[in-house]
Amino acid sequence: MFYPLLAISHPYQGKTFWEFLLLFMQRMGRLSIGQLPIHQLASDEIQVLVLVGVALSSALVGTFLVLRRMTMLANSLSHTILIGIVIAYFLTAFSGGTSGDSLPNMYVLLGASLFMGFVTTFLTAFLTKKGRLQEDASTGLVFTSLFALGVILVTVLTRDSHIGIEAVMGNADALHSKDLFWVYVVAIANAFIFILFFKEFNMSTFDEGLTKALGYSPVFFTYLLMAQVSATSITSFRAVGVLLVLACMTGPPLAARLLAKRLHTTLLYAALFGVCCAMIGVAITRHVLTVYDIALSTAGVVSCTILCCYLITLLASSSCFRSKRIN
Repeated sequence: MFYPLLAISHPYQGKTFWEFLLLFMQRMGRLSIGQLPIHQLASDEIQVLVLVGVALSSALVGTFLVLRRMTMLANSLSHTILIGIVIAYFLTAFSGGTSGDSLPNMYVLLGASLFMGFVTTFLTAFLTKKGRLQEDASTGLVFTSLFALGVILVTVLTRDSHIGIEAVMGNADALHSKDLFWVYVVAIANAFIFILFFKEFNMSTFDEGLTKALGYSPVFFTYLLMAQVSATSITSFRAVGVLLVLACMTGPPLAARLLAKRLHTTLLYAALFGVCCAMIGVAITRHVLTVYDIALSTAGVVSCTILCCYLITLLASSSCFRSKRIN
């Protein structure tokens, strides 16, 4: 595993799975009481903290995506914002704002991703209503077309940099402490929006007719949710890439639905599952490097951990259900 120069120390080098988790808890305790400066965090710790922030933010928006059956649209959106990333990089580089492998200003990236989010949602809705296509057909058409355009733009406009590879696949090893800021800003913003409009999101998710009868616009909350998905994706792509961010948005909520019956407990369980998978994924990556000297993709391991978490939860819930019927 490659460690960036910004990592001050490597306290996790040579640590196995449980040793990693124990040391991480100890150092986070020191961080919480001010004994460990944030600029002295090791690269493994930055990975965990960024992925935890991504998991929290993704769990919030992902729960409503799953309940609204909009995961395919979110999949489309998470891929089509690649166009926004490339255009933002090109425009910033053209104006002299960045060069080489450096990324554009995060404000530019957020603006470009939000724009592409609205374009994707609008085109999908337009083809569904005006083109009289099924929603999955219009989503697939928009998804493949815009993502293909994004790949073309990557090869043409950023051929001399690694922006395209990083955006598509993610690069958790290149994370540094400043990535924490935007990840947690978006996570806090998502939490604030859902707290402020919890009743409206709840109604528009489960009873669109009642939402309209009470004078609220379901379309507004759909676009608001898509804006949140865009912002979450753009702050997550450095860690997990646009291809794997959907795993963070769907896996934990799907596992949470197997255990929870109410919306607020589903949100809580989804966040808990996401955080645990992030920590376990990084610990497994470190363990494999220590024991077998194999450097795995951190984002890939976290995504596989999410799948395993869902399967274990599914088997456990099915076993409990069968035992209750027998009794």
